[in-house]
Amino acid sequence: MAAHAHETDIHLNNRAPEVEVVHSIDVQKNRIVYFNAAQHRTFLSNKVSRAKYSPVLFIPKFLFEQFHRYANLFFLLIALLQQIPNVSPTGQYTTAVPFLLILCVSAAKEIFEDIKRRRADDEINNRKVFALRDREWTETLWQRIVVGDIVRLVDQQPFPADLLLLSSSEPQGMCYIETSNLDGETNLKIRQGIPYTAHLVTKDDVLSLGGYVECERPHSNLYEYIGTIYSDQAESYPVGADQLLLRGAVLKNTKWVFGLVVYTGHETKLMLNSTKVLLKRSTVEKVVNKQILMLFIILIVLALISAVANQVWTLRNVKNHWYLGISDANPTSFILNFLTFVILYNNLIPLSLQVTLEIVRFVQAIFIQWDVEMYDKKTDTPTVAKTSNLNEELGQVKYIFSDKTGTLTCNVMEFRKCSVAGVKYGDNFESSDRFNDPSLVQNCTKGHKTGLVIRDFLILMSVCHTVVPEIDPDDPANIHYQASSPDERALVLGAKSQGFVFAGRSPNYVTIQVFDCEERYEILNVLAFTSNRKRMSVIVRMPNGQIRLMIKGADNVIFERLREEQHYQNKTLEHLEDFARMGLRTLCLAVADIDETAYNKWSVIYHAASTALTDRENRLEEAAELIEKDLMLLGATAIEDKLQEGVPETIASLSRADMKIWVLTGDKQETAINIGYSCRLLTPGMKIIKLNEQGLDGTRDALRRYASEYGASSQKDSLLAFIIDGETLKHALSYNCRQDLIEILIACKAVICCRMSPLQKAELVTLIRQEVKAITLAIGDGANDVGMIQAAHVGIGVSGVEGLQAACASDFAIAQFRFLNKLLLVHGSWCYSRLTTLILYSFYKNICLYFIEFWFATLSCFSGQIVFERWCIGLYNVIFTAATPFAIGLFDRHCSADSLLQYPVLYKTTQNSECFNAKVFWIWCIKSIVHSILFFWLTVAMLQHDVAFQDGKVGNYLFLGNMVYTYVVVSVCIKGGLESTAWTWLTHLAIWGSIACWFLFLLVYSHMWPTVDLAPEMVGMDKYVFSCPSFWFGLILIPTMIIISDIIQKALQRTLCKTITQEVQERELLNQSPANFLRYPSRQYTEEDIGVFVSPSDDPHQEHEPHGYAFSQEEHGVIEQSDLVRVYDSSHPKPSGL
Repeated sequence: MAAHAHETDIHLNNRAPEVEVVHSIDVQKNRIVYFNAAQHRTFLSNKVSRAKYSPVLFIPKFLFEQFHRYANLFFLLIALLQQIPNVSPTGQYTTAVPFLLILCVSAAKEIFEDIKRRRADDEINNRKVFALRDREWTETLWQRIVVGDIVRLVDQQPFPADLLLLSSSEPQGMCYIETSNLDGETNLKIRQGIPYTAHLVTKDDVLSLGGYVECERPHSNLYEYIGTIYSDQAESYPVGADQLLLRGAVLKNTKWVFGLVVYTGHETKLMLNSTKVLLKRSTVEKVVNKQILMLFIILIVLALISAVANQVWTLRNVKNHWYLGISDANPTSFILNFLTFVILYNNLIPLSLQVTLEIVRFVQAIFIQWDVEMYDKKTDTPTVAKTSNLNEELGQVKYIFSDKTGTLTCNVMEFRKCSVAGVKYGDNFESSDRFNDPSLVQNCTKGHKTGLVIRDFLILMSVCHTVVPEIDPDDPANIHYQASSPDERALVLGAKSQGFVFAGRSPNYVTIQVFDCEERYEILNVLAFTSNRKRMSVIVRMPNGQIRLMIKGADNVIFERLREEQHYQNKTLEHLEDFARMGLRTLCLAVADIDETAYNKWSVIYHAASTALTDRENRLEEAAELIEKDLMLLGATAIEDKLQEGVPETIASLSRADMKIWVLTGDKQETAINIGYSCRLLTPGMKIIKLNEQGLDGTRDALRRYASEYGASSQKDSLLAFIIDGETLKHALSYNCRQDLIEILIACKAVICCRMSPLQKAELVTLIRQEVKAITLAIGDGANDVGMIQAAHVGIGVSGVEGLQAACASDFAIAQFRFLNKLLLVHGSWCYSRLTTLILYSFYKNICLYFIEFWFATLSCFSGQIVFERWCIGLYNVIFTAATPFAIGLFDRHCSADSLLQYPVLYKTTQNSECFNAKVFWIWCIKSIVHSILFFWLTVAMLQHDVAFQDGKVGNYLFLGNMVYTYVVVSVCIKGGLESTAWTWLTHLAIWGSIACWFLFLLVYSHMWPTVDLAPEMVGMDKYVFSCPSFWFGLILIPTMIIISDIIQKALQRTLCKTITQEVQERELLNQSPANFLRYPSRQYTEEDIGVFVSPSDDPHQEHEPHGYAFSQEEHGVIEQSDLVRVYDSSHPKPSGL
C-alpha cells in the first residue's frame, strides 16, 4: 500500500473517482454481476468446445453430411428397392449390408477424429487459475469458472474468461497485456482499473467489495465495452474497454491482477469472433458428386431402354413363345422391369468407393503424422491431421492466407546492428546470431574520433523510451524490463549489453549506469509516438544542466528535420538500405541541444496545447514540430523481428508453385510491410499499391482507379503487391466496391492486410473462396485466426507460443510455418494424385464389369437375367479388386519427395486439376465401356465359333459369365498396376494376390453346395471353366489386347505430348537432374519455376528500396506515454496481492 501512497494521481481520461449517475436497471437488456454474492441468474458455462459433433446430434448431423454425397443417396434408394418382392435380380441385401458397413466405417472415423478435437478442448478447459472461493484463493479449473468469480492471475498467465480489471501489482491498478492472440499486434497494451477498485491489493480488500456491475450483453466487438460499477452506497463508477481483460490475451510484465469474471465460455468476445464450424467437403468430392449424378442419369436411361426393349420383345413374341406365360404377366410389369434394371445396373456407381476413400484418407493422414521431417524436436510437436477428409485439398491450394505474429515471426525483437557516426557495427562474425561487436565500446572508451557520438547514441538508447525497470529485491543486479513496445525493450537491452544500463525510473528522473557510474537525467517532457508522427522524443536535463532533445523515428521524418551540416548522413542512409535488405527494423537517432530560454517559451506553448479542450492531438503535434528541429544525426539502429526458421525459403518455394500468399494481420502497416520484405513476400522489383482511405467514397474511387490501371492486366506473374488496412477494407468489402477489390486482388502477386479484426480475416477468406473459385488455405497460431482457419477450404493451425486455439480449430496442425512446404508440395501432391487415380480406377473397374450386364441383356431378351452369380457380383469390389485401389491410394508416388521440393513447378499439375476433371473422368468412362465391349463380345464370339468342350457341350450363362468375369478381374488388376508409377512389393502383392484370390475362390465356391446352402448353380463350375481350352486361349488373348491398347496409348502420349511430371519420372529413373530439360527453349517453364533465382527486371515503375522503418507502440491507450513514465517509482516495493 505504501507504494500506492506516493504515486502521482493520474487516472483514466481524468475521470473523477466517484460519479453519481441516474440509472435504471434493465435486466432484459443488460447483464448484472454481483461482487462476492450469489448471482440472481445462471450464465453460460466457461467450458468451450470446438468439436464437430455432440452426443445428441451426432446421428442426424452425421447422416446429413453423408447424404450430401449423391452416391449415398443412390445406394440408399437401391437398398430400399431391393426389398420389393420379385424385383431385385441380385437379392435383398447385396446393397444394404455393404452400405451399412460403409456408414459404420465412416461414423467410426468421424468419432475418432472428433475425440481428438475434444481432447484438445479438454487441454484448455482443464487449465487452472486461482479463484476466490469460500474466502480463500482456490485453484480452479477454467471450465468451472463462473460469472461473478473474482480471479487472481500472475505474470505470463492467459485470461480464462473476459474479466473486469479491479486492481494489480502496478501503480494505480495498471497492467500490461499481450493481445497478439486476438488482434496480431506485437506491442503490449496497458489496462487500468478505476480508482474505486485500484486500491484492492489484498484478499481481505477484495472480500470487502460490495455492490454489482451492470454491463451490456455479450457481443463480438473486441474494442467496445460499456458498464457501470454500483457500490453499496449507491455510488456509480463508469467502466469501459480500458478495464476489460479479454480471454485469449496474456498478462505480461505484471506480477498479478485481480479480475471479476463478466463473460464466460462461448459468450466471451474471443469465442463470438469464431465462425461456426463448417462441414468441409473436398473439391474432388464435389466433382465426383456431379459425375455420379451424370452416371445416375445414364443408368436411368439404360434401365429405361432395357425396360422398353423388354416390352417390345414381349409384344412381338407373345404368340411364338406362349409357353413362357407372357400373356399372364402383371400390367405393372413395365414399372417392375424398370426397377429391376435400375437395381441390375446400380453397380455402375461403385459402392465400395466411399469406404475405400475413407480408409485411404485415414491412413494417408497417419502417414502425414509419421513424417519425421515435419516433427519439431525443440517443442516435441509432430504434425497432426485433425481430419482426413481434406487430404487431397492440400494438393490444389492456390491462395494462402497467413497470420504474421507467431506464424511467420517468433514475436521476439533483438538488437542486431547499428550505424553510429557513419560507422557500421554488427557485421563481424561474432554478431551472426546476436549483436556482439566489441569495437563499439572500444571506440567509445579509447579516444576514437566518434567516441562522444557513440556515448550520446547509447545514452539515447537507454533514456529515450517508456520502459519501466523492475529490480529483483534478492538480486539488485537482475533488472527485468517492462515495456509495452518490444522494439523499445530490445533497444534498452542492446544498450545494457554495451555497458549503458537503464537502472531506475521515478516520476521525474531516469537513472542509468554508464560503466558502473550512475547518471541521472531529469525528464522534462515526453513527446509521444503516433503513426502520423512516426517518431518519439524526450526532453531531458542532462547531469551537467544542459537541456537536450533526444529523438528516434523513421529515417524520412528524422532526415527532414536535420540541420544542414551533417557529416555522415549519406553513409547512414547506405547502412539503412543494407539493414532493410536484411529485413531489419530500423530507427534513426538524433539529438538537439536547446537553450533554456527557448525551452521555457516552448514549454508554455506545449502546456497550452496539452490542456486544450478541442483539437488537442493536432495542437500537440504542432507544438512538437516547433522543438523537433535542427537535429544532429547520431546514427541508426537495426532490430530483428525474428522470423521463424525457414520462412523466407518456404514462401519463395510456395510462390514458385504459383500459390498467392496473403498476410492478414492485426499489426501496424509499417511492421507488416517490413516483415513482408524480410520473408521475401515483397521483393524490390514489386510495384506496391497502398490503399488507406477513411470513407466509402474515397475507397470506391481509389479501387476503381487501381482496377482500371492494374485489374485488366491480371497476369499470372504480375509483380504487384497490394497493401490495405482494416478500416479501408471495411468499405472495400461493401457491395459497391467488392468487384473492383476482387479484380485488384487477383491481379497481385502478394497482398498484405493490416489492422484486421478476426471477423474481417474470415470475411476476406470467404470472399475469395466464393468469388474466385480457387482452393484457399489459412494458417495461423492465435485465437484471432480461428475464423479464417474455419472459413478456408483447408485450415492449418500452428502449435505456437500463443496457445492452442488455432491448432484446436484447424484441419491440420504443424509446429513451424516451414513444414507447410512439405505438407503441400509433397503430401498434398501425393494425396491428390493417389486419390484421383483411385477414383478414376474405381469407376473404370466397375463400369468394365457391370456394363457387361447391359450387353448380356441384348442376348437375354432384356429379361433382367444376370450373367454373373450374385455373390460374385457382390465380392468383386470387396475382395477381387479391393487391394489394387488401396495400393494406388497409399503407395503410389508420381514423383519423389526430393523432386517435388526442389522443383515446385510440379505442384501445378495437381493445382490445376490436370489429372482429374470432368474431361478426364469421361475419357476413363468411355474407355471402360469400350473395354467392356471387348471383354463380352470377344468371349461370345469365341464360344460361338468353336465348341467349348470335346463332348459337344456348350455351357450355360454362368459358364459364359465366369469366363468374362475372369478376364475382367485379370485385366483390371493389371490395369491398376499400369496406372501406378511406383511399383513396390505391396503393389505386386495387391495385383497378383487379387488375381490368385479369384481363382482360389472359384475352386472353393464351386464345391460349397450342398455342404453350405449357397449357390447350387455354381456346383462344378471350376471344372467346366478350367477344362475349356477356349478359356485359356481367351485368358491370354483378351487381357493382352486390353493392356496392349493402353500401353500403346501411353507410349504415344509420352512421345508426342509428354508432361513435365512424366519427364521428371523418366529423369529420376535415369538418375538425371530434371533441371536440364526445364531449360530447353521449347519448354514453357522458367528458371524461377525450377528453383533458380531470377533477378527482377528493371521496372521503371518499381518502388525504391524501403529503409525498414517499423515501430510497435500502443497509441491513445488508457494512459498516454507522457503520463506513463511518471506513475512509476522503481525504488518502491510492490504489493504481493495475497
